[in-house]
Amino acid sequence: MLRLRAFRATNEKIVKIAVHPTHPWLVTADASDHVSVWNWEHRQVIYELKAGGVDQRRLVGAKLEKLAEGESVPKGKPTEAIRGGSVKQVSFFDDDVRFWQLWRNRSAAAEAPSAVNQLTSAFASPAPSTKGRHFLVICCENKAIFLDLVTMRGRDVPKQELDNKSLLCMEFLSRSSAGDSPLVAFGGSDGVIRVLSMMTWKLVRRYTGGHKGSISCLMTFMASSGEALLVSGASDGLLILWSADHGQDSRELVPKLSLKAHDGGVVAVELSRVIGGTPQLITIGADKTLAIWDTITFKELRRIKPVPKLACHSVASWCHPRAPNLDILTCVKDSYIWAIEHPTYSALTRPLCDLSSLVPPQVVAPNKKLRVYCMVAHPLQPHLVATGTNIGIIVSEFDARSLPPVVPLPTPAGSREHSAVYIVERELNLLSFQLSNTANPSLGNNGSLSETGKLKGDSLEPLHVKQIKKHISTPVPHDSYSVLSVSSSGKYLGIVWPDIPYFSIYKVSDWSIVDSGSARLLAWDTCCDRFVILESALPPKMPILPKGSSSRKAKEAAAAAAQAAAAAATAASANVQVRILLDDGTSNILMRSIGSRSEPVVGLHGGALLGVAYRTSRRISPGAATAISTIQSMPLSGFGSSGSFATFDDGFSSQRSPAEAVTQNFQLFSWETFQPVGSLLPQPEWTAWDQTVEYCALAYQHYIVICSLRPQYRYLGDVAIAYSTGAVWQRRQLFVATPTTIECVFVDAGIAPIDIETRKMKEEMKLKEAQARAVAEHGELALIAVEGSQTATEERITLRPPMLQVVRLASFQHAPSVPPFLSLPKQSKVDGDDATMLKEMEERKVNEIAVGGGGVTVAVTRFPTEQKRPVGPLIVVGIRDGVLWLIDRYMTVHALSLSHPGIRCRCLTAYGDAVSAVKWASRLGREHHDDLAQFMLGMGYATEALHLPGISKRLEFDLAMKSNDLKRALQCLLTMSNSRDIGQDNPGLDLNDILNLTAKKENLVEAVQGIVKFAKEFLDLIDAADATAQADIAREALKRLATAGSVKGALQGHELRGLALRLANHGELTRLSGLVNNLISLGLGREAAFSAAVLGDNALMEKAWQDTGMLSEAVLHAHV
Repeated sequence: MLRLRAFRATNEKIVKIAVHPTHPWLVTADASDHVSVWNWEHRQVIYELKAGGVDQRRLVGAKLEKLAEGESVPKGKPTEAIRGGSVKQVSFFDDDVRFWQLWRNRSAAAEAPSAVNQLTSAFASPAPSTKGRHFLVICCENKAIFLDLVTMRGRDVPKQELDNKSLLCMEFLSRSSAGDSPLVAFGGSDGVIRVLSMMTWKLVRRYTGGHKGSISCLMTFMASSGEALLVSGASDGLLILWSADHGQDSRELVPKLSLKAHDGGVVAVELSRVIGGTPQLITIGADKTLAIWDTITFKELRRIKPVPKLACHSVASWCHPRAPNLDILTCVKDSYIWAIEHPTYSALTRPLCDLSSLVPPQVVAPNKKLRVYCMVAHPLQPHLVATGTNIGIIVSEFDARSLPPVVPLPTPAGSREHSAVYIVERELNLLSFQLSNTANPSLGNNGSLSETGKLKGDSLEPLHVKQIKKHISTPVPHDSYSVLSVSSSGKYLGIVWPDIPYFSIYKVSDWSIVDSGSARLLAWDTCCDRFVILESALPPKMPILPKGSSSRKAKEAAAAAAQAAAAAATAASANVQVRILLDDGTSNILMRSIGSRSEPVVGLHGGALLGVAYRTSRRISPGAATAISTIQSMPLSGFGSSGSFATFDDGFSSQRSPAEAVTQNFQLFSWETFQPVGSLLPQPEWTAWDQTVEYCALAYQHYIVICSLRPQYRYLGDVAIAYSTGAVWQRRQLFVATPTTIECVFVDAGIAPIDIETRKMKEEMKLKEAQARAVAEHGELALIAVEGSQTATEERITLRPPMLQVVRLASFQHAPSVPPFLSLPKQSKVDGDDATMLKEMEERKVNEIAVGGGGVTVAVTRFPTEQKRPVGPLIVVGIRDGVLWLIDRYMTVHALSLSHPGIRCRCLTAYGDAVSAVKWASRLGREHHDDLAQFMLGMGYATEALHLPGISKRLEFDLAMKSNDLKRALQCLLTMSNSRDIGQDNPGLDLNDILNLTAKKENLVEAVQGIVKFAKEFLDLIDAADATAQADIAREALKRLATAGSVKGALQGHELRGLALRLANHGELTRLSGLVNNLISLGLGREAAFSAAVLGDNALMEKAWQDTGMLSEAVLHAHV
């Protein structure tokens, strides 16, 4: 559940840290002012820079660039040669950072009941100055460094450009209109905020008259009214609000509001999103307190001292489903990440984790204690928290597979309103959602530009969703981590609290409780209202630790490990019990204990079969052991007594050896007989069964295994989708969520020999049943009639391999874009060029849409651009109303469009409606029809794929052969080989015809070459026509092949022999004898003799041997 995701050891302490929202990049600054960019996924340093002094490599590089571009070297000192001084802040800035900063501010503001509806307006197009670039921005005391990580070109802005005042902090100001240059606000040592344009690199605005001390932190956010605001904190302890809207052209802006926040100065400010409420501001100060502020009244809601005697240096807003009550993370100079539970109520501070137990013991010197100096939570993946310490950078991962406590309910037939049930604190709520047609006029009209191609803003228009939250009067007994699930009929809702442990079953019609008890795990049968629980004895209650010193808490946390171990010991006696819910709403026990294994159960997986995972005895490495004890000792409701929970056992997969990681500890059981089915398998992280019980997906850490279940279990393949958290089947489509993407897997089992055997067995069984009925009714004589009526039609069933195709629907990243300086002429420094650049960009976008006949707009891309994935862990609801629904941890519903023809055609094909898929293909560019036809062929729709208008002749021939449309296959073959006009009247070409070709007969040569190229296809077509008694088609193909067979060297020996056999079979004796004579004249004695033998003419056979010099064969034949 808690594990070390990445670690990089450093010699100096890390004092500044920032994380990129979409790329796995961390930028850090150490105490010696060295800045480095680190890829924490691949464990690679991307870039290093000596920011405090003068970086000689950058200085030389800048001079060489200027010389290469022909610019004269300025007389003055270059900006790269200015000493940076102390690094005050590090950050990334690009299209992704800009988009997600704006998204965070807007989504937090939209939660308020009084929020303005226009808050979800579309994101503006990237500005030319950031398009395609990734800036690393370093705020130093003496200058600001802007370094493009794509081209490695830099721009240093000295403090002389900003009134010669030291730069202490910075924030990026969002611009609403497209093409506006990005702005960066710098907090100065004189209490003034200065705004720099990233286009002109000049000072454009000042915020004055607020602070008396030096500014320490800046942050933008959005009020519920939709107004963009900038908040600043300074050493004078004031928190000041400024307008960040850029409608005003004023160069001097005065404060909107000023309030005293902290004695001794404000250290940091953070925005907190509140479910169903106005956003809040969190500030930490030098007075060792943390304060929470309302953003409407700007009154103080709460003030606490998180860790007595120590001041906080970092704060982060947090929302993780595994710890639903923890809203704020903070750090002081000790080895813990601290969490604050219910900040506005009880405000209890608890250690979330001890980082010293995560890092390898050998990295920390014996006399050295780990200290945290900075911390940042990942803005889009809340399970990742990065900390800078005195020994290096630590990236911690907190249970990436935990999902929000929400579950969708089945939608009644004909209804367009869908619903889901979720838990917030101790309240059960109903969430109703549907598409808002008024806000989205293009819905359902998929020919519109807004849905088939790219839009203004380079991203698909988000679908507007109307959602309503209603409170359910039935109370919920606990507010800790919960897992919700619904029965197959949708009549019952199951909730389990693994940390308590406790479960409740609710009847959805009146929300009454029909069953409850002690259990850590619960899973449903997909075919019946049956469920299975892992019964548990109640573990000792975890004590709530009183406030005290950091070390005291650590000691008490360690002491609690013994209690957690005792709780884990009781897990061994837990039973897997099956219960059924009857129609009268009563719950009855079907089976008190499943399986005879002695190992404790660590996981239950519902579905068509019941999956039980057992804990295997294995040696645990010392590092993992200390981490386990840390987790078990976590004294908080979200993580307490988790030693018995399934995710606890899986969380250390990265620390296992490969041999241990594939332990076979997962057993499937029948729901009917409760007996094991098959042998032991490796334990999956989750399982998903489709509604028709035809397919099953088993997810592992780095891939997903897809299996077919009918007519018998069969492995189809696996797809390399790593770290998946959950999935939903929808008729041969598996929609998968990962922490960073949404994927769709199209699946078809194909046709295997076992399928044909099963089909024959079923037909034989039906025949026997019919005979038995006939005998019972009419006696033995009836068998004559029964057997006589059967016609022996031999249907050709071709085998088809399984098909798995993965399409990415959504991700966090912006669509890749080409920097303007690579795609356009050299950028001039005159601002007037902006309009030209924008015009060219817009023209490029328009060109991405082609208009077909009848005014139908056609998507020219094979698949749509990836849509924006909602932030954080997601519940995948599935497809309803033609869109894919998702619910995030804030209980907000999101809809992903599936309207792009490339996706819609595949979804319709997978659903079984291939006819509609062909109709929709008219909206897809014809160059993509071959690709779509191959997909339809893989799904088993060769006949329907033939109707796609844009398929190539080669593919059309293959499809026609597979769908037994041999007439069309012949036409394709004649067109491809250019032999339509050959072989009609002349039985073959003699040698003189070939040698005396005139210009008129050049097409004859082309035709022969074409026939030779497709000789195998001609033979296959002849065989297929013979098998289905279509003699006229076979004869037409034979004429062409016989013509080519008369040309020396045209056909291979085996092809000539096959041709002779087929000519004889069709009675084409004239052509066959002509072929023999031509082969003799060409010197192909062996093939001529074979053809003569097929013809049955012995004299001709001897003549063939004699005339081609094969005298020994001729003599031997004469003697015989």
